[in-house]
Amino acid sequence: MTASTSPATSPMARAVGVTVLLTGLGSLLGFVRDLLLGRFFGADAGTDAFLVAWTIPETAAPLLIEGAMAFVLVPLFSRAMEAGEDLRGLVSSTLPYLCLGLLVLTALAVAGAPWLVGVLAPGIRRADLAVDCMRVTSVTILTFGLAGYLSAALRAHQAFAPPAAIYVAYNLGIVTCVWALRDQGAYAAAIGVAAGGAGMVLAQVPAFVRRFGAPLRPARGMALPMLAFLPVAVFTLARQSQVFVERFVGSKLAEGSISHLNYAQKIAQVPMVLSLIVATVSFPQLARALAAGETARARRRLADDLISAAAIVLPATAALLVCAPDIVALLLQYGAFTEADTAATARIMRVYTLGLLGQAVVGVACRVYFCGARASWYPALTMGAGLAATVALARPEWGVTGIAAANAAGITLTAALLLAGLRRQALALPLHAALGPLGGLLPAAAAATGAGWGTRALLAGLPPPVALASTGAAIAVTFYAVAALSGATATLTDTTKITHLIRMRGRS
Repeated sequence: MTASTSPATSPMARAVGVTVLLTGLGSLLGFVRDLLLGRFFGADAGTDAFLVAWTIPETAAPLLIEGAMAFVLVPLFSRAMEAGEDLRGLVSSTLPYLCLGLLVLTALAVAGAPWLVGVLAPGIRRADLAVDCMRVTSVTILTFGLAGYLSAALRAHQAFAPPAAIYVAYNLGIVTCVWALRDQGAYAAAIGVAAGGAGMVLAQVPAFVRRFGAPLRPARGMALPMLAFLPVAVFTLARQSQVFVERFVGSKLAEGSISHLNYAQKIAQVPMVLSLIVATVSFPQLARALAAGETARARRRLADDLISAAAIVLPATAALLVCAPDIVALLLQYGAFTEADTAATARIMRVYTLGLLGQAVVGVACRVYFCGARASWYPALTMGAGLAATVALARPEWGVTGIAAANAAGITLTAALLLAGLRRQALALPLHAALGPLGGLLPAAAAATGAGWGTRALLAGLPPPVALASTGAAIAVTFYAVAALSGATATLTDTTKITHLIRMRGRS
């Protein structure tokens, strides 16, 4: 048994290991980036202006890297590989035309920066600085699009190290520019964003050229499946629009509100990003399994991805709820970032964490809908429902914590709707079978949170780093011990039990 499974599992384990290592390094540099932003610039009108401009790369990243580009191109390349087609011809017939379209969009964003700032943050104090920063950050539309294309092609070709290194290059560019150009204020961060975007492309070019060549001349043939891209793009933009809502409402609140929201979100989303590593690595396998009609293998892949994501994000949620002030202080409370900034950011972060499980489930479950030759519109509709909930709940009179609560409620609604819709997909997975694995880990998360509160209270007199490390250890041990005793982890990865649940509920 071991000999037969080792060849299949070893490459997957290596890919996950490399991705975890490089993603962790990228996240560490992200912390350094945020630390420098807080230390040099604090949370004021200048950082608010930069963060409004950062909306461009924050929108381009999920649309052109992690989201729409990957959801369309990974299945496209996977189907081509499954059919034995020439991948170099596919690249030559798609990449040059994509570059042309990205250049046009970049030029439009640069020209329209004043209008975009007025729409995104009508109450911003430093609109002039926001416009200048946005013109610089708009170059990421081109660089992120290229980076996303290269990442999708390489992952479909089972090359995971260069795509995993892109955020190392990105954050390294920002950190270097912020440090070297800090006398220019928050504008230095905008220059760093542009430099980091170029680094994302350069980090992947050598590996891409070795496998696919350099498509210097456009070739006729298969075009990018724009009809398939459209529902994925709408879904991704609707998801990113939660940030638009935050910036729009936050611009009407006290100075620094947008910055506090950003810092809280950046820290809270780290465990969500880590929780999706396995799903990112396994996405080509899921796409190829569905392309080959192997629904049992695809169902098992989805179940494994859900348990992996939940097993990371739920204990992290407990840790963030318990230790938010300590984590923010340790990471950011230096220089211009004051104790009051720490308290405000920690309050927001605790509310944000309530939506982390929903974020992870959306990231895993939506992939199933995009694996076919024709992407489904259902995820876009569910994300629209979640966005509507966010808009309805995010009111200025409820302050920044109300904005964070609206975000958590909206994404949780989307997650529930996506899981409910799996029954009608090729997997034919009923809601009960999808929720069963996740629900088994919730009692473990509750127990871990209680253990964390108790440990933190007992160790209140110790140095903050020691108390934080001890509390985190207590949370992790409690979570995994309760999960193991309840059998939650075993149920999720047992394909036979999942298949039995489906048969018990009946398939339509």
